[in-house]
Amino acid sequence: MNSTTINPSEAAHFGALAADWWDPRGSSAMLHRLNPVRLAYIRERIDAHWHGDARALRPLAGKTALDVGCGAGLLAEPLARMGAEVTGVDAAPENIAAARDHAAGQGLAIRYHAGELAA
Repeated sequence: MNSTTINPSEAAHFGALAADWWDPRGSSAMLHRLNPVRLAYIRERIDAHWHGDARALRPLAGKTALDVGCGAGLLAEPLARMGAEVTGVDAAPENIAAARDHAAGQGLAIRYHAGELAA
């Protein structure tokens, strides 16, 4: 029985896009357009679940977040800015390299791991 969670062809496909992830007009343009809506929803759910103050700048301070299939960190970085201790996992090592480089340039301490979720 094969217990891998990674589809090598999918990982290769998304890994080939790694250099382009942070370009808002590149192959991930739709994610860039979707991200504000996605983050607003996440923030709304955070505040509702933890009875937070909608005006708080760091509502995830003291909390941890796991971003599975993180790509180059388009969600992981805002979660870190909201105060979370973030771990991002992606099947494509190229995406993890892009995520680490971008986070470092933003001064964000995010743990990134390439490979299986169980690893």
